[in-house]
Amino acid sequence: MFTAIKNSMPMSVWYMLISALGFSLMAACVKEVSGLGIPVLEIVAVRSIVSGIISYADIKRKKIPMWGHNKMLLIARGIVGSFALMLVYYAVTTLPLAEATVLQYLHPVFTAILALFFLKEVIQRSTVACIVISLIGLFIIIQPNLQVDGGVHYPWLSIVAGVLGAFGSAVAYVIVKKLTKTDDSSVIIFYFPLVAFPVSIIMLGSDFVVPSLLAMGLLILVGIFTQVGQVGLTKALHCADANKATAYSYVQVLFSVFIGWAYFSEVPMITTIMGGGLIMVGALINVFWKR
Repeated sequence: MFTAIKNSMPMSVWYMLISALGFSLMAACVKEVSGLGIPVLEIVAVRSIVSGIISYADIKRKKIPMWGHNKMLLIARGIVGSFALMLVYYAVTTLPLAEATVLQYLHPVFTAILALFFLKEVIQRSTVACIVISLIGLFIIIQPNLQVDGGVHYPWLSIVAGVLGAFGSAVAYVIVKKLTKTDDSSVIIFYFPLVAFPVSIIMLGSDFVVPSLLAMGLLILVGIFTQVGQVGLTKALHCADANKATAYSYVQVLFSVFIGWAYFSEVPMITTIMGGGLIMVGALINVFWKR
């Protein structure tokens, strides 16, 4: 049965699933290490070092030019991705893992719209159905937490950071999609830490905290899991349209709900379970529509 499912799904789906799992584990490590007193900008800086080393080694292994071809677009991808990452990390460290991930996964909606205008991609009906159903699921999950009277309240700054991080991610994904036509995935990924490291160090200033051994281990894992997510994402965007590939990434919400429950004891509300179910249905529709 597993073989039949595997053979029925394109490689872009598998790359996106690997990417979603990698980013889910990364978010969990970010949340855990922030609880040890490590500032968000320091997390971004260390994550950039780890990701930069891995990307550099991969470029040398492939024996390809390190600086790529479309340098201006590569730098733009690095800048947009860096600030989007900072916003996402802030949301992850100040909100429950599931809710922060749900906000971040507004990006397939933004990506589909941006890809329509800037990449001239046609949004397929299956992708529209996936986005609509997933947005309904997203609203069901987050609505109880945004009530004016009663309910659970979270900081509006964290919510806004999550939404802006999602928009920044969408812009970065559209840029990555254009770059896949001219540059290798390892070079595209390499430019992210190349820009993110100096930016985060400058913004961090004197707030640096010497990490404990446990914190350093978690910071390294943040870099490793981010690399897994980035590689999966870049390969998925190389294999499929940007709006189609990123729509699959909604399953990260389910990964994050499970991790939040299993590790952080964040028991999901019934609305989170219902909304997560709809998000999964949307992703499956996007995969199996033509089949």
